Amino acid sequence: MRIGLHLPNFSYPGGPPALAADLTRIAAAAEDAGFARLSVMDHVFQIQTVGNPEMDMLEAYTTLGFLAARTSRVDLLAWVTAVTYRDPGLLAKAVTTLDVLSEGRAMLGIGAAWNEEESRGLGLFFPPTAERFERLEETLQICLQMWRGDESGYRGKHYTLERTLNSPQALRRPHPPILIGGGGEKKTLRLVAQYAQACNLFGGPDVAHKLDVLRAHCDDLGRDYDEIEKTVMMPLDPAPDGSVDALLQRLRAMADLGVQHVQSRLQDVYTLRPIEILGEKVVPEIADW
Repeated sequence: MRIGLHLPNFSYPGGPPALAADLTRIAAAAEDAGFARLSVMDHVFQIQTVGNPEMDMLEAYTTLGFLAARTSRVDLLAWVTAVTYRDPGLLAKAVTTLDVLSEGRAMLGIGAAWNEEESRGLGLFFPPTAERFERLEETLQICLQMWRGDESGYRGKHYTLERTLNSPQALRRPHPPILIGGGGEKKTLRLVAQYAQACNLFGGPDVAHKLDVLRAHCDDLGRDYDEIEKTVMMPLDPAPDGSVDALLQRLRAMADLGVQHVQSRLQDVYTLRPIEILGEKVVPEIADW
């Protein structure tokens, strides 16, 4: 099992003037502590579960490019890209660019998008739910076609590309791994079984059931269930006294279900202390699980 650091909150005490330095410190600390992945949200307003919309929010792929220049080992991804915020050809180029400039450390985290408030606020395209899922599947098809070097074009219900040229190609082979976020049983987990290398679920009591649903979709599609990395998003904050005993118990329960990676935000991450505690007490403990 591995853990990764999710950065959904950019409102640190130093404010925007210190944000570049703060992110550099945080990214270096996470990498030194043995975190496997570093992720940011694909939002343009802060989301309600973190804070108010007026809080600082950075654009995802610009931020990931910045983080690529300040790290050398961690995988980098948006957790997760809102499918309707970028046309598929441009998204494939963005992830490819991140992969090339990070020397093969990019992943495509993607989902059907949900934040109508920010979309309406900045005039971003936000069709109804059913259409967003149709566009998600077409986007996955287009990205995979571009990454395998097929320039023959694409014609779908929503997207038409005349020449699916992708030069340079991603360094990661056969392509940057695809993680699809969400636990929707009829659509999302079917898309995982058909197209993705990783799923992402919230680390609650329904993880076992969701994984059973994913396994059933794999069986229906002839996909090897074990090929798909099982990931969850869940809190990893140490106890106030620095203890991680309860945290290790929760991680052990996830590992016993087959979860291989846990991604988490950390409170007061800018102090670096929670990163250091997890690096000292958790990363070595779970490495062989």
